[in-house]
Amino acid sequence: MKVWAKNLILLVLMLAASGLALALRPTHKIAAHAPAIDLETIIPRAFGDWRAEKENTVAMVDPQQQELIDKIYTQTLSRTYVNPSGYRIMLAIAYGDDQRDAMQLHYPEVCYPAQGFSLKGKEKGTVLTENGIIPVTRIQTNLGQRNEPVTYWTTVGDQVFRGGIEKKLVEIGYGLNGQIPDGMLIRISSIDPESPHAFTMQAQFADQMLRALAPTYRQKLNGNL
Repeated sequence: MKVWAKNLILLVLMLAASGLALALRPTHKIAAHAPAIDLETIIPRAFGDWRAEKENTVAMVDPQQQELIDKIYTQTLSRTYVNPSGYRIMLAIAYGDDQRDAMQLHYPEVCYPAQGFSLKGKEKGTVLTENGIIPVTRIQTNLGQRNEPVTYWTTVGDQVFRGGIEKKLVEIGYGLNGQIPDGMLIRISSIDPESPHAFTMQAQFADQMLRALAPTYRQKLNGNL
């Protein structure tokens, strides 16, 4: 085969690949066709045994991290809740209406060390709720005398994940259908020297919070359980 013919075939293949990539590029945000998300409104300030404090006295986000958060997420919510015994739970929820690679949720394993915490342990777990079992990740973090166990999970569209390859496969599935999925990261933590106790309290908090949500919004936080 002559050189010019080979080059022509190569050009045709390149154009075909480019056209296919363009055709498969997602263009429709699923968030645009769903009820509007307003975290301040849909997450109650009081539910079960818990009441939100007026001020987040334990919040700690440095300016550089906050700048990154504002760039990646559409909305964020940060509250501290306290129960009648005085136990405090810190709730942080981040919502993004575009979960393509350039706008991915940032996990606590990244955020906490970026703020000076040491990562002491990480394990997979589950949280039993009235509507089903949520797969979660639990990490143990430390900053000086501050021991802060963390429970978190993420959602993409209507499915919940710990992260990893399963999350990526779902994102690809949405992309092949021309859709851009939204996503949410729900993080629950407490300052507690006893990690097992902290994780138990966090699981109870998560269950009571989800019970208090309207069904439409509950699905955004716990996936299609």
